[in-house]
Amino acid sequence: MNVFYNREGVGDVLLVSVKPIQPEQRAFEKKGDVVRIFDEQTGETAGYNIFRASTYHPFAGNGLLELNEELVSVINEILKKNGWNETIEADLSPKFVVGYVKEKKKHPNADKLSVCQVDVGTEVLQIVCGAPNVAEGQKVVVAKIGAVMPSGLVIQEAELRGVPSYGMICSARELELPNAPQEKGILVLSDEYEVGQPFTW
Repeated sequence: MNVFYNREGVGDVLLVSVKPIQPEQRAFEKKGDVVRIFDEQTGETAGYNIFRASTYHPFAGNGLLELNEELVSVINEILKKNGWNETIEADLSPKFVVGYVKEKKKHPNADKLSVCQVDVGTEVLQIVCGAPNVAEGQKVVVAKIGAVMPSGLVIQEAELRGVPSYGMICSARELELPNAPQEKGILVLSDEYEVGQPFTW
């Protein structure tokens, strides 16, 4: 789940994204100041738009808000006040973590892609990577499912040329780090980093 607030750019609207949904399957229903976005076929909630957000809570920010228990509680209270019975739950674990490339294999259907098995501490993720410098034994920055890149891109489960991918191995340029090299290639971390620890910058 991701929550966005940008009063200057969007207006006094809190955007709550619960899960991705195909545009053609989107349906909407409104109660009070809250519009629920849901999958017309399954009925699953994809997100909420909360209008007049500042009348409920002094939201501040210019884009992605830090997800924590307090914010989740505030959103659930707003939903309740507007007549919604359902509550949201959020995965509060870090979305950018240090990973270890345990295995790298050539993609069966694409010459410039690799299929990597990456240990992120709590699990091993299969990630399809196009960087020419990715290799077994590296410590890298992994953007997990639900991570929001500095560009605004939300990392989602994907299938690249027929192979599932559950995250992204990041380059310094994608993380918009200062003095990031312009050539293609992932950011390789030094050994002092611990696998699974949050990566902050």
